[in-house]
Amino acid sequence: GFRTCALTNSWLDDGSGRFLRAALLQRLRSRFHVVLESCRIGMRKPQTGIYARALRELRARPQEV
Repeated sequence: GFRTCALTNSWLDDGSGRFLRAALLQRLRSRFHVVLESCRIGMRKPQTGIYARALRELRARPQEV
């Protein structure tokens, strides 16, 4: 009954290691209900907005997490 979320502080990677990074993110997506990448949503930890976004996507209230 628990929903899970992974928050990452990450950047868009066009370097030679991007395939390894993409594979890692794909594994995360298969194990978490929500994966939020800072580079894709325009916020990063510890900005409060990223946590508010996680709560919205998880459909949860702060007191539930």
